Amino acid sequence: MNIDKYTDTIKACRFCFMCRHLSGIGNVTFTEADTPRVRASMIYGATMYPEKLTHPDLIKTMYRSDLSGVCRRNCVNHYDEVGLTLAYRADIVDAGAEPEYIKQIAADLQNAPAWSVSGEGSMLYIADQYSIESGAAAAFAKLAKGSFKTAKGGACGKGLWVLGYRKEAKVQAENFARVLTDAKADTVVVSNPAIYDMLKNTFAEMGIALSAKVMHSSEYLADIKVKALGSIYYLDSDFLRNYNEEYPFPKAVLSANGADLKFFGTNDEESYSCAEGALVLAKIDAALVEKLARYIEDRADDPAKDVIAVSSPYTKVQLKKYTSLNVKTIEEILADAL
Repeated sequence: MNIDKYTDTIKACRFCFMCRHLSGIGNVTFTEADTPRVRASMIYGATMYPEKLTHPDLIKTMYRSDLSGVCRRNCVNHYDEVGLTLAYRADIVDAGAEPEYIKQIAADLQNAPAWSVSGEGSMLYIADQYSIESGAAAAFAKLAKGSFKTAKGGACGKGLWVLGYRKEAKVQAENFARVLTDAKADTVVVSNPAIYDMLKNTFAEMGIALSAKVMHSSEYLADIKVKALGSIYYLDSDFLRNYNEEYPFPKAVLSANGADLKFFGTNDEESYSCAEGALVLAKIDAALVEKLARYIEDRADDPAKDVIAVSSPYTKVQLKKYTSLNVKTIEEILADAL
């Protein structure tokens, strides 16, 4: 089973309370089950009594995780509770025990529109659903240096991967990789950190190679110069900070253009991304995403005036949907200051 690779994590996390305060879902549901400690305890029990592995309560709990990675990041031993959750989901899918609502989400992802590429140039920009809906894609077009190609479409395999459909995710990822390769681009730029993580990390885990250089839009725009930006609160991306070693470019490009970056929230460890790492939690339980958004809104110093920058288009979409916060993607902030 996939969870067998995480025996050390199961044994260590089941008795540890140290990251309890960083559990995003736990902080809005006030339930112990939504913490790494109890998730590990439940899985440990299932390893002793395998019939419990497919218990509906355990399955529901494991699909509620926000997968932010903050507990793994701030753990002194960096036990991989994210990897454990994903492994459990894969085992559930392999056993054919996933709930019907998960099957439906997976089916929808597999029926996503095909990718298409247009334009000319040696750089390819990936305009996914969230990058377009958030305004990041349009702002990036104003900032880009010269002509570039654009890939538009639906799914890249990351959603299926986090749901536990590893075989189906690899097929979708291979198709996506083929589109990128056929585009003959030297550089692939993404605004959506989930796709960045897919190309940098999940592709490698799947055994898929990509010759083009991959970068988040903030890295591609690192040398841009605009008018001084002023006071800005920055909400980090889970995928960039917690999955990709404190990826520095979002804050760096803001600071380089005169932004006075203000501290947001009560500490610098929590996730304020609305479950970006979980990717499709809004389809699993939209009410949880709304609670996470309200949790973030409650921590704003002056919701009516604060300018909040995000490097994740997903986070902007969710915050604009459920709060009155003045949220903009990094691309939008830079484009507005041209």
